[in-house]
Order: sequence, then structure tokens, then C-alpha cells
Amino acid sequence: MNIVIVGGGAGGLPLVTKLGKTLGKRGKANITLVDASPSHIWKPRFHEVATGAIDSDLDAVDYRAHAYQNHYNFSKGRMSGLDRDKKDIILEPVTTSTGKEILPERRIPYDYLVITVGSLGNDFNTAGVRDHCLFLDTREQADRFHERFLNHCSSADYYHDPLSVAIVGGGATGVELAAEIHHAVGLLKLYGLKALDRSRLQVHVIEAGPRLLPALSEQIASAAQAELENMGVKVHTATMVKEADEQGFITGDGERIDAALLVWAAGIKAPDVVGQWGLQVNRINQLVVDPNLQTADAAIFAMGDCCACELAAGKNVPPRAQSAQQMAKHTAKNLQRIVKGQPLKPFSYRDHGSLVSLSEYSALGNLMGSMRGGSFFIEGWMARIMYVSLYRLHQAAIYGWLRTVMLLMAGRFNRLLRPRLKLH
Repeated sequence: MNIVIVGGGAGGLPLVTKLGKTLGKRGKANITLVDASPSHIWKPRFHEVATGAIDSDLDAVDYRAHAYQNHYNFSKGRMSGLDRDKKDIILEPVTTSTGKEILPERRIPYDYLVITVGSLGNDFNTAGVRDHCLFLDTREQADRFHERFLNHCSSADYYHDPLSVAIVGGGATGVELAAEIHHAVGLLKLYGLKALDRSRLQVHVIEAGPRLLPALSEQIASAAQAELENMGVKVHTATMVKEADEQGFITGDGERIDAALLVWAAGIKAPDVVGQWGLQVNRINQLVVDPNLQTADAAIFAMGDCCACELAAGKNVPPRAQSAQQMAKHTAKNLQRIVKGQPLKPFSYRDHGSLVSLSEYSALGNLMGSMRGGSFFIEGWMARIMYVSLYRLHQAAIYGWLRTVMLLMAGRFNRLLRPRLKLH
């Protein structure tokens, strides 16, 4: 049996790890992971990659090495087509940055296919956004932001110019990025940029809705806004952006919010190519799935941000890393049931709460308390510990606890030997 997983993100990598250790190791199935990138970084940390708070080279998981250790195959490439009659996925050619072909178009056969290609920023066809804004959808985009951010800081230090960043989107990514930028500027002053000062740093967070963090509670949103404003971040709520140009954003009221670096972190959608595969999608291109996470084609599963799975309350499972991780665990069990000839079980989402990191300053959020039957607010050092633990749980899912502890220790030693910020 051939099981193909397309996308090695927050759900895809734990899924292929589990299947490799069970079905692949025992020869019950041939497991293949397909991804356009050669390595994985947990997407909720892209804002830290963007500012240099973490080194993307040190924190990345190399797919080929991980495949060797966990009994699955890895094929580098981007899925461009789906042949459901022949049960093949089609990968577009792999080329160099100059356009030279490395690998031709290829086909990979499947008996069961799991699509977990994540999501991209939704610009809602806003004029100028694609031409002038930075996104944080991929590691490459986060690295590009990091390069431009360092260049901007160096120039501002030399010329004693203001340092300005405008972020559209008051969700978790926008809020966390704003805090990380303030933290990074403070560290850069220690590493030779003596004239760089937070007093000349202006960060704007622009949200179309009435408050920040619209997916979370009013209490969390108010606390996050207070923390950001205490840092000096200017928060614009109920502010619609109608256009972007080289100098900044133009709001629906005709006002300008100018900045040297423009970031778009508002809304998500599944990649456009998903809608070309002949499967049912919703208005933001997500694949519509049933309670078993199967599409209309029973041989094709979808999970994570690229799928629309309805909850009992009539809303879809939220596009969060915890959702993808829960779906991965459930899909692994269902695929094992298929191999054993057992019936599938429906997916049940459990909300464990949400946490937002404000860099080294703080964290805040809510946790779902099973004993209390509801959620409770958490902030400060305890929330920061819980936030970091989410990443450790992700590492444990792909490495196991022994290697995760070893990575934690290695990271502590690295902090003694390496700069506190990636400086190149």
C-alpha cells in the first residue's frame, strides 16, 4: 500500500513520523512525504525567524535525514496536479534560482493521499499588497524579512533615521511580530548598532476589526493591546486598508500610514492550486472534508489549515497548529485502521486554549480547564512557559522525548556560545 502525504508542516511531519514508525518500519505500507522545501520549521515560529530570535538553520528539521531515521521516503517538489483516475499526484519540475531544471515533472502513485499543504496570507485582492508587502507564509519569506530588517536597522543606525514597520493584521502573527521587533532592536544595540534606539522605532499594527486578536477573548485582546502600547507600538483598530504602495498603506478613510517595511498578516486561504484538483473547496480554497477528514474522494484525506472541517457548533475547526497536530494523530490512527481492515472513526476537535507570545517580555492567553469546565486567563512567566512547552510537544512528536531533551540542552549551550540574535 502506498500512502502519500503532501506537506511537511505542523500536521504533516508528525503524521509521516507516526506512520513511518508504525506502518513503514513493519513493511505494512510504503510511506512518502512530499514537500517543496528540503526542511521544516514550525510555522508559529516564523515571526522569530523573521527577527533573528531563532536561527532557521539550527532549528530546521532536514526531511531527508528525518525520513532515514523514521522509515519513510521523501520527495522534494511542489504538487501541481492530481490524477484521480490513475491515483497519481503530479509534481512540477524542480529548478535552480536561475531556472535550470534539476528534476523533471514527476508522478507519484498513491493508494491513500493526505493533503496538508497549509495556508497562505489572504490579501483579499487589495491593490499593491503583492508588490510592496512582505509575507510570513514560508521560511524563505521569513528569511527575506530578516535580511531586509537587518539592512533597515543598519541604515537607520548610520543615518540616525527613524525605524518604521507597519503590520496589517492584528491576529497572533501580527501581535507577536510587533513584540519581537521591539526585542530585536534592543539586542541589536548591544551588538554594535550604538545609535539605534527604541525611541526612534515606530511599529504600527493595523486591524480591520474592532480589536486585536479577534479569535480570542476580549480579556486577552485588551491585555495584548496594553502590552504593545506600553512598548510603544501604535495600534490601529477598525482600520481597513484599501491600498499599499512603496511608502506605506492607504486606509479606507484616505489616511496614510507610512513605513519602510510593510508586512501583510491578515487572513488566510489555501494555496490557489488546491482549487484546481477537482475536489470541493470553500470560498477560501480549503478542501471540504467529512468527519473522518476525507474529501468526496474516499482515498483522499485533508487536514490542517487547507481543510474545512465543520464542528458540531456549525463553525469550522480553527486554523491553528494544535488543530493540525490533533488531526495528524487522528489520521494516523485511521490509516492504521484501514490497513487492518477496520472502520474509520470521526475526528473530534478539543480546544486546549490559545497562547500569544510577546517575545521575552511576556505571554498571555487562555487554557481550557477540564476540571473547571471552561477556560481561564493566564499571563506572565507561567504563560511564557506554557507557550514554549507547545513547541517542545511538537518536537517530541517528531523526535521523541529523549532527542527533544537533548535538543533543549544543546540549545542552552548554544545560547552561551552564540549571539542572542541571528546577525546575518
